[in-house]
Amino acid sequence: MINQVGYNINTSEGYVHLTITPIIESLPDGIYYETGVYKLADGNVGMGTITFDEDMANWNYDGIGELTYEEAANVADFIKNYKDPAGADPGLLQ
Repeated sequence: MINQVGYNINTSEGYVHLTITPIIESLPDGIYYETGVYKLADGNVGMGTITFDEDMANWNYDGIGELTYEEAANVADFIKNYKDPAGADPGLLQ
């Protein structure tokens, strides 16, 4: 995932529209790389981050009570399976 995306999830508190923002780093030569860290927010309210290991097999959610494990697992599956649209540009995030 390169660009920020929205994701609707039905939580124990009702429907939430999450904004998922990937943390992208750039090397001095201008090459961008994905860090495996994704910030979650509901509007202006931060809801923690989901962090994947290097092969996207395992993840960790650091939110405190915002999402249950199952809800976070749904978001992690969405991130893992998400395909960027053609022409997605990480430079637009900077």
